[in-house]
Amino acid sequence: QVQLVESGGGLVQTGGSLRLSCVLSGSYFKIDSMGWYRQAPGKQRELVADIKNSEITNYAASVRGRFTISRAHDLVYLQMNSVKPEDTAVYYCSANIQSRSWGPWSVFWGQGTQVVVSR
Repeated sequence: QVQLVESGGGLVQTGGSLRLSCVLSGSYFKIDSMGWYRQAPGKQRELVADIKNSEITNYAASVRGRFTISRAHDLVYLQMNSVKPEDTAVYYCSANIQSRSWGPWSVFWGQGTQVVVSR
């Protein structure tokens, strides 16, 4: 069974930095993309950044220039710099995975890691 586990969340001051990590484990055939989403209280889950084929990146406008996503095989990272109070949210890792050759693609999610940015 595929599993995603995030780590690195916590409390950080405005203007500070934080690095989130996510590791993918289990049996699968191929990874298409991995990404980070976030959900603040009372808001819908939104895309923060994703990375395809370990090199094609996409960022939400609100984090572009401050956050950097990177991937190394079954690990994906989110380097968060110059954080703001509005970055406070639960951050979720996701992966679009093909379970077997010629099989279907499915999106898997981690349990989330809390990030709190203090003023």
